[in-house]
Order: sequence, then C-alpha cells, then structure tokens
Amino acid sequence: MARDNGGEGLDPQDLYAQNHARSKRLEWGWDHGAVTPDQAYCEKFYNRTADLINRYHPDLIYFDDTVLPLWSVSDAGLKIAAHFYNSNTAWHNGDLRAVLFGKILNEEQRKAITWDIERGVPATSLPFAWQTDTCIGGWHYDRGTYDHNRYKTAKNVIQMLADIVSKNGNLLLNIPVRSDGTIDEKEVKVLEGIAAWMDVNKEAIFDTRPWTIFGEGPASAGTPISAQGFNEGKGKPFTWQDVRFTAKGDALYAIVLDNPGKKDVVLHFLTETAGLKVKAVSRLGYTGKLEWKQDKQGLTVTMPVVKPDDSVVVLKVL
Repeated sequence: MARDNGGEGLDPQDLYAQNHARSKRLEWGWDHGAVTPDQAYCEKFYNRTADLINRYHPDLIYFDDTVLPLWSVSDAGLKIAAHFYNSNTAWHNGDLRAVLFGKILNEEQRKAITWDIERGVPATSLPFAWQTDTCIGGWHYDRGTYDHNRYKTAKNVIQMLADIVSKNGNLLLNIPVRSDGTIDEKEVKVLEGIAAWMDVNKEAIFDTRPWTIFGEGPASAGTPISAQGFNEGKGKPFTWQDVRFTAKGDALYAIVLDNPGKKDVVLHFLTETAGLKVKAVSRLGYTGKLEWKQDKQGLTVTMPVVKPDDSVVVLKVL
C-alpha cells in the first residue's frame, strides 16, 4: 500500500516501483532474465542520487551493485560517478577525496572505482586500494545467531583486519541491529574487544601501507575468490606462525595472528642478507625489553609471557 512520506506528499513506491513486468529469474546480472527498467526509472534513480550528493556532500558512496548502478543498460551510474567526483573535488578546493565502491570489477575498472569484495579477501596484495564488506553475523539481525553464539569473535575480526590491511585493503564491518535500532550485549562484547586491541595496536593499522610482501606462514597461500567474493573462512585457520606486515615511515609492523605463548617468533623474510638491517624490536603494549637476533634464518624474537595476553600481538621493527 502506498504511503505518504512524512506529510510531504511523496510515495515511497515512486523510488522502488519500476512499472514493468516481473523478472523471470532472480539471478545476478541483466543477462540472466532480469527485465530492463525503463528510461524514466533510470532518470529518477540518477536524480535522486545526485540530490543526495548535493544535499549531504558525502566522501564515500557504496553501491551494492556490479560495477555501477544500472550498468550495461543505462549510463545513469556513470553520470552519478562523474557528478560525485567533480562535486567532491569542488567541495575540497581541487582535492579529490571521493571514494566510490563497486563490485565485480575488471582491472581497468578498478582504476576508476574502488573494488568491493563481499565477504572475501584476495590471496595477495593488490596494486589499487580495495575493500572487504562483511558482518559479524548475518547481514540482518537474526535471533538464532544470538542464541547459538554464531557471531565472529573480536579475535576473528582482528585477524581479518590485519590480513586485509596487509594486502592494501580496508574492512567495512556490519553490526546488525535489532528492530528498535539497538545491538545486543554479545555484539557489544565483540566491539569492546576490537576497541581494546586497537587502543594498543592501532599504529600498526591506521595510516600504514603494504610492505614488500604482505605476510608469511601456513595460511599465506590464500584461497581463490569468485568474481563477487565469498571466500571468507575457506582457507587455513590463522596460527601464531602466520604473520602480516604493514609499514609506516621507518617502522615495519609484524602482526602475529595468534598468541605464540613462550614460542619464538621467526620472521623468515628478515634475514641478515635481505637488505633490511634491524636496529630495534619492540612489542606494542609491552614496556619490557625483547630478546632478538637477526641471522641467515631471519629475525627471531623471544616472546615475553604477558598476562592477560592479546590473542593477536604486534612487533614493531626499526
């Protein structure tokens, strides 16, 4: 039933209804049976999105769509991209800060639009910035996920974050809300765990760049991703032998993806002949002095036993 929107005489059906025959099949892509919307709908989509850009001056727009909205059947999405980039540049005195996300992009398209890989991660670092979008549970609130403790843990999210950032990516994390707009106490616990870890280790994440290699360890081989994504959790589980690297200034950060306990951590790519002469090694959040050596085997660090200990620890190498 059509309803008035806020007393303004606007019908929400005007935004969504396309006034054409129902698609025969509900599959991804126009060539799989979806009915093409008419020109009036495409123009309305452009006008509404352009109005949103003009009113709110966003720096980031996320389209849950292949390449751009209505791509291959209309140029509305391309016009939106042009309007967004040009407007954003004008708002920031010639400095383009706009980020526009699209899915299932080829190599050329990734030069113009930021690639979003849904619930997936590439096997190695990518030359252009990209993003994973995922959720600690389902995309929408599900009481069963709560009842059966199926949320990702803070440790799961932190491991994913380190892996993604080491590969030149960003993490967009969804926290599903209940019908009243609140989140439950188990979700709060996950967020508090992530925040506590970030309080100690954020310098290894924020404003960093990928290093020469993204990482090492048994889980470093990665798993193939489909065009759309969805390889999350299909690879080997992360262990203390898995390390992800980030860099900032003169510092190299080695993120050890599980608690090594009393075991020595060996960074095999930091041999004495690798060209990087190590001067100092410290652990973020630990004020004591670490024992370490660099030789032909790599950089070996004797890890201190710290209680309570983080599940993911960060070594800072200078």
